[in-house]
Amino acid sequence: YTRGTVTAFAPFDARADAEALRKAMKGMGTDEETVLKILTTRNNAQRQEIASAFKTLFGRDLVDDLKSELTGKFETLMVSLMRPAYIFDAHALKHAIKGAGTNEKVLTEILASRTPAEVQNIKQVYLQEYEANLEDKITGETSGHFQRMLVVLLQANRDPDVGVDEALVEQDAQVLFRAGELKWGTDEEKFITILGTRSISHLRRVFDKYMTISGFQLEETIDRETSGDLEKLLLAVVKCIRSVPAYFAETLYYSMKGAGTDDDTLIRVMVSRSEIDLLDIKQEFRKNFAKSLYQMIQKDTSGDYRKALLLLCGGDDE
Repeated sequence: YTRGTVTAFAPFDARADAEALRKAMKGMGTDEETVLKILTTRNNAQRQEIASAFKTLFGRDLVDDLKSELTGKFETLMVSLMRPAYIFDAHALKHAIKGAGTNEKVLTEILASRTPAEVQNIKQVYLQEYEANLEDKITGETSGHFQRMLVVLLQANRDPDVGVDEALVEQDAQVLFRAGELKWGTDEEKFITILGTRSISHLRRVFDKYMTISGFQLEETIDRETSGDLEKLLLAVVKCIRSVPAYFAETLYYSMKGAGTDDDTLIRVMVSRSEIDLLDIKQEFRKNFAKSLYQMIQKDTSGDYRKALLLLCGGDDE
């Protein structure tokens, strides 16, 4: 069951696709249209088969050819589409923590939105691919309560969703209220423990109860009581507990709103969610921002990059 805009293409012929791509990139100039049409309409498993057929037929690496024939954001998007799905998040995290400065935004987005099973998988892949422990890498590059919350999320030990204990809901809501609004200063540990380990259905009840007790949405309290990277991470976790598609709709909206576009975020979300829940994200986008994701991409991007993003978007929902 998937709510993605990209599904398996049929009838699929990896060999024919590989030949078409080779033809599109051979000789002078590149037929970008063919490249983007093929890569945005095949799912990730099919793209891997195409890459393998490409290697067999021509003894060439498809990704290397894409890199040498394409440029700019369009190249980044096509190469991202070719990354095996299971490596996608591990690769994004590796790049977020390598070199000078850490990209906290990427750490926040991925670790707040992935399920415990997905996080376990990311850690395993990271170890296999990069022969390094993801948690060690992240703790080496972060600090304070932000680091603590990331480590809790990396444990992927969220309680399973089995029934909700109303007494514990009441207790957690009271603990959060006392740790924030009722306290001089903030007891961040309480926020970290409760938001990082309780089950999704339990936390949704806690958010409602919190509102009843305090008169505030939990997001308002986090906004007032915390700051910087920790605030952004806690808010992302709360938003994802409420609705992952709504969180990504908002992420996409702010990647394009105002002057300039945050293309890295736009590409990462469009590629990583295209086979999972992009249909739901489009719905939330329309509901929360009164415009379609398709139209916003259309206004905000250009050229082959725009064409490819619009194909991934799967049509306008007007």
